[in-house]
Amino acid sequence: MYKVLVTDGISETGLKRLFDHPRFSIDQFPTLPEEELAKIIGEYDALIVRSQTKVTDSLLQHGNRLRVIARAGVGVDNIDVNASTKKGIIVINAPGANTIAATEHTLAMMLSLARKIPQAHLKTSLGNWDRNSFKGVELYKKTLGVIGMGKIGIEVAKRAKAFGMNILGFDPYLSTEKAEKLGITKATLDTIARESDFITTHTPLTNETKGLISDDFLQKTKKGVRFINCARGGIIDEHALVKAIQSGHVAGAALDVFEKEPVANLDLLRETNIIVTPHLGASTVEAQEKVAEEVSAEIIEIFESGAIQNAVNMPQMSGEAQQKIKPYLLLGDQVGSLIIQLFKEAPTKIDINYYGELIEEDTDLLTRTMIKGVLSHHLSDSVNLINVFHLLKDQGVSYNVQKNATNKGFANYMELTVSRGDLKASIGATVLNGYGGRIVKINEYRIDVRPERYLLYIKHQDIPGMIGKVGSLLGDYQINIGTMQVGRTTVGGEAIMVLTLDKILKEEVLRSLGSINGLKEAQFLELLNVDSSYPGQFEHEKVESR
Repeated sequence: MYKVLVTDGISETGLKRLFDHPRFSIDQFPTLPEEELAKIIGEYDALIVRSQTKVTDSLLQHGNRLRVIARAGVGVDNIDVNASTKKGIIVINAPGANTIAATEHTLAMMLSLARKIPQAHLKTSLGNWDRNSFKGVELYKKTLGVIGMGKIGIEVAKRAKAFGMNILGFDPYLSTEKAEKLGITKATLDTIARESDFITTHTPLTNETKGLISDDFLQKTKKGVRFINCARGGIIDEHALVKAIQSGHVAGAALDVFEKEPVANLDLLRETNIIVTPHLGASTVEAQEKVAEEVSAEIIEIFESGAIQNAVNMPQMSGEAQQKIKPYLLLGDQVGSLIIQLFKEAPTKIDINYYGELIEEDTDLLTRTMIKGVLSHHLSDSVNLINVFHLLKDQGVSYNVQKNATNKGFANYMELTVSRGDLKASIGATVLNGYGGRIVKINEYRIDVRPERYLLYIKHQDIPGMIGKVGSLLGDYQINIGTMQVGRTTVGGEAIMVLTLDKILKEEVLRSLGSINGLKEAQFLELLNVDSSYPGQFEHEKVESR
């Protein structure tokens, strides 16, 4: 008998398969404080939550029987996935079950915004018959900019076309061919800002999309534009939006998600041209039943057959296989994350080459890890080790894996290449015994860099004094350099510098670096997945700026 704990008011209809199954015992509680949940969590094999229950590392220390945590929804922000993985707990979600609900809520918000329905209802319900104050606009022949053409963005575009709207779509992975098939126009963010009458966002919240709708973006928009956000709080800079509405440049906004929930920015609530709902995108009877049905079915599959469909992490490896492949997994994730930051484009092709000892191992998990690192930059928590190949196909990205007996100068070596048309970037990496992962090649340049949280990549002319100028400028900004590596192919030609830093590099520092004569490119890179257990390779690599 497997015991399942259900919190946060999950649909009982959706849980019917679990209730009816003879090998599962279900206990339901409302949202519990963490200290009360910690007292009972040790009795259960599986936990099903929505967004209210916070599954923290400290809570998981009491869940010694837990094998599965299921999020009856999409996002897993309230679950400590890393802590779950360390304890060998599978974290699953229901990524497609609320697509229609979120789509329809977006359209409802857009119509409400266009026709001022909430404001008109409020005044009429108070006994005031006022037809003159609520003159709206039609959707017909208006231009809708859709930022993020995933499942929900596509469904919104399809329905908006039925209103006779002209659709502009932006997504790093949206191809011209796919846009034509959907009957929409592929556009840049600047084009969407410049030409759209309505703009709706459907992207995950990543470092790249946080604050995407900013002062700079709003200044590019046409007067009278309207915004809808039913995706993630934080994509729109709330203060910038309020200011633009108060100035009369933006006509209004409809928001279902916020930077802090419940809403902390009272200006959003006071502004009459902003419509707000309390994160209702997935709150339909049908969607809640679907997510509960999906996670119930998968929990049964996991316990009865071991089959996993929607894991957002990977169960711990064990035995000999774990010892052999585990050191490469972190490095593979880092290589994927770095290369997509350097490439700056969504690739159409990924090539992975393994050399030396790695050709003798089962590298499927390592391949998935590298591809996940690449895709996560744009797709965030929608990509996991289970669905990477499916998402590659969805995005029209081809991949190729080759194994070569030559050792490339290292006992083990892997090289990841991403390309789009004539554009290409590659990173080579290895694991050094006692020192951990090292980046040993970027494009054609040989280097030796230990992946750390903050990195600065510089392309420059190989001329005397360049290193000193860079170090001096960083010192002026109180930026400490951990290590510095230089790579070049010919004396006096192009060269690169890769520096590890102690803190985030601000945009003004990059602008100042760009003014150095002979410096062609400066890019700040950030790795969220780092391992501090390995010492630096050489103590004398430590360089103090100034």
